[in-house]
Amino acid sequence: MVIRRMMLITASLILVSFQLSGLPARSAAEQESLAPYVPTPQDVVEKMLELAQVTSSDVLYDLGCGDGRIVITAAKKYGARGVGVDIDPQRIQESQANARTAGVENRVKFIQQDAMTVDVSPATVVTLYLLPDSNRRLRGNLTRELKPGSRIVSHAFDMDEWEPLKVEHFTDSGGMTRTLYLWKADGTARP
Repeated sequence: MVIRRMMLITASLILVSFQLSGLPARSAAEQESLAPYVPTPQDVVEKMLELAQVTSSDVLYDLGCGDGRIVITAAKKYGARGVGVDIDPQRIQESQANARTAGVENRVKFIQQDAMTVDVSPATVVTLYLLPDSNRRLRGNLTRELKPGSRIVSHAFDMDEWEPLKVEHFTDSGGMTRTLYLWKADGTARP
């Protein structure tokens, strides 16, 4: 209960800091999104991919991919194929440019689409850095569409009563405590 309350407070702080940051008004894409754009620090990206045990045989989907760093790192470091999904066209353009710069554009693709409507069935790994309500909303899609054994890793937020296989806490390079959650799809649809 305490951890859940802390996660909700963290989610609220992210939203408040975004609103108070002095940034311009949010675009229509950001208003429809499942979370504000907050880049995942690179050391957190590395830990997420390690927790998922990504290999060259994996197809990784990052829902709410932002600038593409998770998908690009999976392709560059592990040789995985990847798909980044984001509703914001600016993020998709940025991801594509980052993939070209990293030399992995032949292993990754980026799709401008609502993560709630994307078919994740080809994925063997799904990564998330979304708000708690967004994770809960996606849970049904993930459990229905993913093949048994597919891994799901969420940065910062759980999926309610769906017990993770593993919870990892660590301090990132900036001194912030981070929490990662790992689940495996079991082939049964649950709400």
